[in-house]
Amino acid sequence: PGRERERMAPVVSVVTISDRASQGVYKDESGPRVCEVLKEYIATECEYILTCIPDEQEVIERTLKELAEEKGSALIVTTGGTGPAPRDVTPEAIEKVCHKLLPGFGEEMRRASLLEGVPTAILSRQTAGILHKSLVVTLPGKPAAVRTCLNAVFPAIPYCIDLIGGPRLEGNEDVVKVFRPKPK
Repeated sequence: PGRERERMAPVVSVVTISDRASQGVYKDESGPRVCEVLKEYIATECEYILTCIPDEQEVIERTLKELAEEKGSALIVTTGGTGPAPRDVTPEAIEKVCHKLLPGFGEEMRRASLLEGVPTAILSRQTAGILHKSLVVTLPGKPAAVRTCLNAVFPAIPYCIDLIGGPRLEGNEDVVKVFRPKPK
């Protein structure tokens, strides 16, 4: 199975974390928006998985593990559950399942949002981490914040995936400049 996975298209997973969207109270707009932006940024042909789950820490942890271990996702992007409200538990789930945390991702996303004039960006607890060979990045739940936050961190995402042993993702040079060190 491992060798077959290497020949298949890389998997990119997007998880919307929202009680109301998962119950059908309103339509999930953030997850599809994340997929749309990632498809613009990633030139490599990928398989995209989109799922919507409630703000339950155990469900978030189980979903992330499944996407990393069973689906072999190179990149898992979550949207929602990063605020200060009692039901916002995405960062706690990330901290529990990831073996390494990458707080610079959250710092950069908050900085970018603040520069766009969003004073409440300081309330967001976005982060990133490594789960097996998957990079997990958390975004806020607002569709309007998706591009701002991904613009801020996407240039480092493909190289980070390289470093953790994931598949090589090429960026769409017309849209985003991906950083990789020059070979010596």
